[in-house]
Amino acid sequence: MANIKSQIKRNRQNEKRRLRNRSIRSELRTYQKAAEEAAGTEDEAEALRLAIKRIDKATAKGVLHPNTAARRKSRLVARVRQLNA
Repeated sequence: MANIKSQIKRNRQNEKRRLRNRSIRSELRTYQKAAEEAAGTEDEAEALRLAIKRIDKATAKGVLHPNTAARRKSRLVARVRQLNA
């Protein structure tokens, strides 16, 4: 346990951020899974759009690094295309 006042505060802030980021990451996984499951149906485009939108939102909030977001979007689109084929 930290003895320094600023570090105690920093630990509190980090815990709040960790919990917030965890919920956002969980939401991302949910939308990505929905997009994969919708592959080949009429809802495919909408599900993919929502998943990409959530990834972009997470990047804007600082939860994901921009390169990580680009990689996830690319892999998601590739997976959905592969499921269609």
